[in-house]
Amino acid sequence: MSHLLRLFLALFPILAFAAPLPVEQVAPGVYVHHGEHKDLNEGYGGDICNIGFIVGSKGVAVIDTGGSPKIGAQLREAVRKVTQLPILYVINTHVHPDHSLGNAAFKRDKPVFVGHGKLAEAMAQRKEAYLRNQRAWVGADAAGTELIPPTLPVTVTADIDLGGRALRLTAYPLAHSPTDMTVFDSASNTLWTGDLLFIERTPSIDGSLSGWLGVIEQLRAVPAARVVPGHGSSTSNLLAALDDEQRYLGTLLADVRAAIERGDSLEKTITTAAQSEQKKWLLFDIVNRRNVALVFPMLEWE
Repeated sequence: MSHLLRLFLALFPILAFAAPLPVEQVAPGVYVHHGEHKDLNEGYGGDICNIGFIVGSKGVAVIDTGGSPKIGAQLREAVRKVTQLPILYVINTHVHPDHSLGNAAFKRDKPVFVGHGKLAEAMAQRKEAYLRNQRAWVGADAAGTELIPPTLPVTVTADIDLGGRALRLTAYPLAHSPTDMTVFDSASNTLWTGDLLFIERTPSIDGSLSGWLGVIEQLRAVPAARVVPGHGSSTSNLLAALDDEQRYLGTLLADVRAAIERGDSLEKTITTAAQSEQKKWLLFDIVNRRNVALVFPMLEWE
């Protein structure tokens, strides 16, 4: 049996009966599905981040594909409810499984897969762990999961054309993750930030806290009329959203540094750092604990 046939048979129940995800048109030709606020490690079901697509006169660019082939297939059906134009690009804003493990649902469209210049390397490093954990994360919807690296890697910036609609892709140094990339649609001045911006949900770190704070300053210069964050509600006020995120990350950084200076243990710091932010974010206790556990040993070596 060929590899393609095995893949089709694995995906057939998902692809054949996928109901379209609900999407919101936030600007002409720009469609977003807003994910639920659930924690990845609690059997989250694959649908916690914002995913969607942009339609030009020649075709479509999908931006992130969700956490399973089923979610990816449901997103594909949402595209098909809007347009029959070809899906030209599938863009992953970064490596994390909730954003990228729906890619397999789009293989039959033969799109150009697009991502950060370091995305292929990050996928290879994380492949075993992601595939091992996928069933716990999404249950039977794990069937057919693949990590599909970009065929168009972006090292600094790149432009793609959907037909009368140019998208500017920008890759960033280590910040939220090692592989963060934004998408700016100049036709509508809509910025897709991936997880460089969290709204409502506690920002989660898998990279460099100081690096992320630096990238926030870069994002302030983007002339965005509307913003689609990686998690949370879309907004027309980029600067206010960045202020909130910067406040949390800056508080976390200052509190952990102060704890280390006092000689506090990691265990104590987990219960004290950034607690002034506790009531301002969803999933705070779970996510902040993980953030402190990651940041503390890094800052010890400053």
